[in-house]
Amino acid sequence: MEIWILGALGRTGRGITAALAARGLPVVLVGRDRARLEQAAGGARVVVADGVEAMAAEIRRQRPAVVVNTIGEYAGSAATIARACLPGGHYVDLAADLGWIPRLFDLHDEALAGGSTFVTGAGFGVLATEAVVVKLCEGRPTPSAVRVDALASYASEAGRVGAALAASIVDVLATGGRKYRNGRLVPSRLGADPQTLVLPGGETAKSAVVPSGELVAAQRASGAPSVVATSALAPASPAVRAVLPLLGRVLSVPGVRRFAVRRLAGIEAKAAPRPREHSWGHAVVTWPDGSTREGWLRAGDAMEFTTAVAAEVAARLARGEGKPGAHTPASALGVDVAEAAGGTFVL
Repeated sequence: MEIWILGALGRTGRGITAALAARGLPVVLVGRDRARLEQAAGGARVVVADGVEAMAAEIRRQRPAVVVNTIGEYAGSAATIARACLPGGHYVDLAADLGWIPRLFDLHDEALAGGSTFVTGAGFGVLATEAVVVKLCEGRPTPSAVRVDALASYASEAGRVGAALAASIVDVLATGGRKYRNGRLVPSRLGADPQTLVLPGGETAKSAVVPSGELVAAQRASGAPSVVATSALAPASPAVRAVLPLLGRVLSVPGVRRFAVRRLAGIEAKAAPRPREHSWGHAVVTWPDGSTREGWLRAGDAMEFTTAVAAEVAARLARGEGKPGAHTPASALGVDVAEAAGGTFVL
């Protein structure tokens, strides 16, 4: 029943560890710094492993029930960690980008054959919009078009940006925009389709197209041939959006990408309150007959919701509740995961 937390010293890792420990579940902190791990463990067991391959080797040797991966850089590390859980062990990560999420689904047959459940996107990113799409499409035929909007609001901690977040930001810029057209994932302009959404309660939030895991999850949940995903984290300034395509091409050069990640990771960010009281996942679903349904998922701080989602998913997998194979959270465990993590549907 052990649940291993990779990257347990980070903000999200600490939160997931605390949430699982509060449920009385056996949590193991995994990282490279024994002294810091033991200081944070509060009596929990620690496993010292320096790097992805070393972590994978310990997983294969000790066979935890569930591994929660919060170390980031998923495209380069997650497949190794997930495969180490086979057979029978379960894997969870918090990815919300197009660099990794579609690749997890390539491991579906391996997970299925091994009796394991692999879940990606276990956080506000992916689940907040995926859950709304599933709700809106229940009992209905396949829609013709879906639009999802991820409107995160969270308080920022003071401290360095860090390599995982820096790599995620740079990779979003380098990937450029994406959307589904005629069932195919095609390029779109990063920052395209800017809009101002009126939230339930009257507040407003701006969003625009970004390449995100919400896009893939919405298409898989609905089967719609046309899908667009936007985010409130996209640049709102017209001047900034105008230079994004050029910036993306520059950052796609490997050497430039590595330099940009290093510089961004070392920036000292200031603490800041969340800009809005609530975070929102939003979806609009349209059917071939022209009928449309709209819905929202309300959550609090997006980072706290992510922590709660990852802990809920890990706890359920430890109890054997997930479907074998590779999934997003609602696909593996149902939309009530979002409610159990503190979300509320407004349909």
